[in-house]
Amino acid sequence: MRKVLRFLAAAGLLAIGVSPALAQDDGSTAKLAKDLANPVANLISVPLQYNYNSGIGPDDGHQSYINIQPVIPFSIAPNWNIISRTILPVVWQDDVVPGAGSQSGLGNTLQSFFLSPKDPGPGGLIWGVGPVIQIPTATDGIARNQWGLGPTGVALVQRGPVTMGLLANHVWSVTNNNGDNNMSNSYLQPFVVYTTPKATSFGINTESTYNWESEEWSVPINAFVGQVVKVGGVPVQFNGGIRYWAESPEGGPQDWGARFQMTVMLPR
Repeated sequence: MRKVLRFLAAAGLLAIGVSPALAQDDGSTAKLAKDLANPVANLISVPLQYNYNSGIGPDDGHQSYINIQPVIPFSIAPNWNIISRTILPVVWQDDVVPGAGSQSGLGNTLQSFFLSPKDPGPGGLIWGVGPVIQIPTATDGIARNQWGLGPTGVALVQRGPVTMGLLANHVWSVTNNNGDNNMSNSYLQPFVVYTTPKATSFGINTESTYNWESEEWSVPINAFVGQVVKVGGVPVQFNGGIRYWAESPEGGPQDWGARFQMTVMLPR
């Protein structure tokens, strides 16, 4: 089994352009890899996440977007942090909107704040709760420009090399929400990540959304492998994987997709 994991790790690293020889085999990078699997870790990180989807709409359009999603913890008391998580999509797409041709621009920004204890609770439970805000930054018809608001939460446990948990939120539109423009979306992201002593991570998650207005699910399943390396003394995780659309709304992605990510870490 270990030989299989090593082979998969080497293949994944080569696929995303990182030589396995660069991987750091020490406890500090392995801990950082585990911290990255925790959405409310006491760690400043700046992920740049490239995504590709295809088979969208009647013209089989395709879409690429980069999520810029910095995570910044703030200490507000001896035992408590506020974790700021931002997602700003930069989008390029072609034949996605019928008759619109190619489009590029920004999507709406999703800003979350989690109140989280610094130390795990009973049974090793790590959790955070707070508000999520959709900020209308969309351009060029990429998405509806709407303010949105709702609750968000995360709960997870880390047992040895395994991290498993659930991140969820619900967003209601609070502007431009007349008739067909109403927005009421639930987001569920269960995840499992296995981290080796050499700071290699293997993970699987879904990033499912249920649209209560159209009563439709979007269920992409992502499988990925990542590696933490030191670049000029700065820890960076390179991550790559595939996506399978188990469920998609009418006009949504129908084929396989891909994801590649680089995360710069600034340990506190």
